[in-house]
Amino acid sequence: MRAVAERRDRAAFTEIFDHYTPRLEAYLHRLGLDAGLAEEIAQDVMVTLWRKAELFDSQKSSLATWLYRIARNRRIDLARRSRTDYVDPQSPAILDIAEERRFETEIDGQQRDDIVRALIVELPVEQRDLVRLAFYEGLSHSQIAERTSVPLGTVKSRLRLAFTRLRRALEAGGIDDAT
Repeated sequence: MRAVAERRDRAAFTEIFDHYTPRLEAYLHRLGLDAGLAEEIAQDVMVTLWRKAELFDSQKSSLATWLYRIARNRRIDLARRSRTDYVDPQSPAILDIAEERRFETEIDGQQRDDIVRALIVELPVEQRDLVRLAFYEGLSHSQIAERTSVPLGTVKSRLRLAFTRLRRALEAGGIDDAT
């Protein structure tokens, strides 16, 4: 990525393009876009990468997370422009469709982790903080309650809500391994 940002290295860009474009198309397809729109937005994301590579900060996120975020935002922009054909990816109808036809390509572990991290960032702050304490710091529910001065029952219910939200978002995206 650095080669693209600093030297406009076409070979490095081609490698990134070839690796991420099909994955972005699959992700957008799982969000409810037809193949043509998914391809168009994925290519638009790659044009953004080429034009704004210097804005990428590896300290803030991985390249995959950055690209998926751009793709997601483009999907939201598209939905806002054409409200009539927008389908909420969290709607029960979409969840049923996603359950019926799982996408054939497997998402690799790193990609899944990047997506989970991006989804965690979208959680309400009180849930996000508890998830980080539980899983990134390895604290028990009791330790979290003690550290945050939040009642134990509240800690448990916020974590349960956070995991339910994460699981639904992963399942809506066609990711089976939502554990």
